[in-house]
Order: sequence, then C-alpha cells, then structure tokens
Amino acid sequence: MVEFPISDATPIEHGGALPESVDVVIIGGGIVGVSAAIYLNRLGQRVVLLEKGRIAGEQSSRNWGWIRQQGRDPDELPIMVEARRLWQELSAQTGDTIGLVQGGITYMAKDQVEYEKFASWMPHAKANGVDSRMLSRAELANLLPEARSDWAGGIYTASDMRAEPWVAVPTLARLAVSEGVTIIEGCAARGVETSAGQITAVVSEQGTVRTPQVVIAGGAWSSLFLRNAGVNIPQLSVRASVVAVDGAPMTYQGGGADSQIAFRTRADGGFTLAAGEFHEFFLGPDAFRAFGKYLTQIKSDPFGTRYYPAAPKGYPDAWRTPRRWALDEQSPFERMRVLNPKPNAAKCKALVSGFSAQFPKLGPIKVKAAWAGMIDSMPDLVPVVDRVEDISGLTIATGMSGHGFGIGPAIGYMLADTMTGKTAAYDLNRFRLSRFSDGSKMVLGPAI
Repeated sequence: MVEFPISDATPIEHGGALPESVDVVIIGGGIVGVSAAIYLNRLGQRVVLLEKGRIAGEQSSRNWGWIRQQGRDPDELPIMVEARRLWQELSAQTGDTIGLVQGGITYMAKDQVEYEKFASWMPHAKANGVDSRMLSRAELANLLPEARSDWAGGIYTASDMRAEPWVAVPTLARLAVSEGVTIIEGCAARGVETSAGQITAVVSEQGTVRTPQVVIAGGAWSSLFLRNAGVNIPQLSVRASVVAVDGAPMTYQGGGADSQIAFRTRADGGFTLAAGEFHEFFLGPDAFRAFGKYLTQIKSDPFGTRYYPAAPKGYPDAWRTPRRWALDEQSPFERMRVLNPKPNAAKCKALVSGFSAQFPKLGPIKVKAAWAGMIDSMPDLVPVVDRVEDISGLTIATGMSGHGFGIGPAIGYMLADTMTGKTAAYDLNRFRLSRFSDGSKMVLGPAI
C-alpha cells in the first residue's frame, strides 16, 4: 500500500509545552533539522525542534527517496559518502525500520555527448572511493532487461541506496525524542530576538524560548523567515510532481534516470516516477530580487523550467504573502501549516505513458497516487550551510536544491560539530552564504 506524503491531515505526534530555555532551537522538521537535533543532542546540547506543521510534511516526505553519491557536486561528494555511512548507522539504531535498501543508482545517457559528460565525473568518484562505473550500451541493456530504448550507455553506482522518505524522517524524529530531544509540531516560530548582535530567544506562536543558538532549516520557508530577521538569501523554490505506480517486478531494484524520467523501486514493489529534468516555477517578489543571481543557471538550462505568473495564495513567494510581521502577531507560517502543492496532472500522465513505453515488459501500469513538493533551491544548486556573520548564534542550513534527503544526516552531523566548537570534518567553504555577495564566480552543481 502506498503511503501518501505527510500533510496537515496527518495527526500531530509530537506536542507538549515549550521549554523556558535550551541550548539550541532548530526551526524546521525535515531531514536536516531532525538530523541536526539528533547529533546536537548526542553532543550534550539541550535541543528543541519547532515545526509549524508536521515532521517531514513538506519536501522531506515528497522527494524521490534517493540516497545518492553518483553525480554529486565535487564539494558535496565527500560529505555524501559520510551521509551514506550515517544512514546505515541510523537505520541500525532504529531497528532497520526506515526502508533503507542498497539497490544502486543508474543514469542512462541519451547520446554519446551525455555519455562523455557522465564519464567526465568519474575522476571525482575515484578520488572519494565511490564504486561508480561506466556502462556500455550492452551492459546497460543487461542491467535493465525490461527496458526498450536506444540509450548510448550509462553510469552506475551499486553502493547508492534508497529509503522511504515518509517513513524514514518520522522514524528518525522518534529516535531523537527517545534520546531526549524536544519536538513540537504545530508550533510555528515567528522570529528571533537579539541583543547586541547575539541571538537571545526564539518567539513562537506558543511563547518565547531563550536560547543562544538557532538553526534555520525551514526548506522553502527559510528565505521568508530570514528576511523578517534582516537576513537576505537568494533562495527560490520550484514545484516538482511525482507519481506512484504499480507494475510487474523489475529485475533491477534500484533507481534510474534519463533526461525524461526518473524512477525508483518502492518498498511495496511499485515504482515512484518523476521528471528527470523538469520543474515549475511561480514568479514572485523574491524571483525579481534574485534574478541576477540566477542568470547562470537559467542560461545553462533555459527550457528545463516552466514559468507561471504567480504562486497560489499563502506560498512563501506569493505576491500577497507578508514579508514583514511583528513577533506578537500571526505569521505566514501559521496561515499555511504544510505547503502541499497540487501535482501537475498532465505531467504525471506523461510520466506514466513514458514509463510504460520505456518498460513495456512490466505490463499494465496502474497509478496509485500523485503528489508534488516545493524544492528549495539556490542559484548554483548547492546549499547554504553557514553561520550569519551579523547575528551571532544564527546558523542557516537550507537550499538543498533537490538533493537534501540523501545528504541530510551528514549536514546535521556537521552542524552539530561546528555549533559546539569542533572543526568540521569536511570543507564547507563552497556552502558559505557570502559566495553570493563577495564577487565569487557562479559555479553550478551538481556535476551531473
């Protein structure tokens, strides 16, 4: 049975009273926020996580479920290798109940040019000990015997994994609570209080909690929250639609993608489908403010995004969404508990037709469910993981750009280290906030 992504119809599991004071407040209950809570708590920090809606209610339960090293940006790759290890560790700590499977990831090249692009990434895999390998046309056909295609070949990473996102993140939240983290769902953080440039408290709809440190891991809502605090980041969000289908079992039990369709096997034996290189974008005030930052991305893929003149009411960058509010009044986060966009029905239909044509031996394909999510993205397609220079104690972890589910545990792990005075195990320079204001050249990631 397909489990629908979590929404505001999902019962609240974590409630309770707001503590008077803690060491760290985490704002956002997705994979990054939950992971940070686990690892900060294990380092002796008193942590409360505030989630305006439900744990994993937005993109953390709506993604593809890939835990992928393959094709990562070179600066992300060593962190992703660590994330893979952490996923295995966390799975064991939850009794292997998160649906973690090592099924591999495969990219299929439409032509020789794309095949050579895949091959150009291979030195990064080798440098990080990742078992990626190039597949010839014949080897790809052997891996995917049910497929009917003229792919030129592909790239395959057997050690890549997957998990069921709507199961994994809530399970990790329960692990965090069992270890001492306080999680409060249905409790929107309205803003932060400061004194002499130092974080002193978070004001929520349930009251104020004193704290010297705050992590903003709010996904598509991060930019809006930060703007009200006087911090501007060029983050935008795009809509991606997903459809879950049933069909005959496939020999290959991993995930795959070409330029048209991405797929993965689910725990129930069905398949989750998405568009490989297609997103939809709603224009709003932030889009115009950040336009210059996104020129490099737009020029690199001018037809990969469909544009709409306005976002639905209440969305983070909708024209009428307030950009400023007092901390004693209702915030936009209380008006929309869970960002639950409607899927693109035409795109979902095309995905099913395309998958059926690509894999005719799977027999009739039956649609089980469809949904969409808003993916928080940055101009260079890599996240911001950094402290805010002008506000001591404020840390940002957002803009995961569609690949945050897999890398999330490692981001949380590194946040815990840096926020407790340890040196991060990996170089975070690529993910600094100042890259958008210090004249740095825009370098797009991921690599493939």
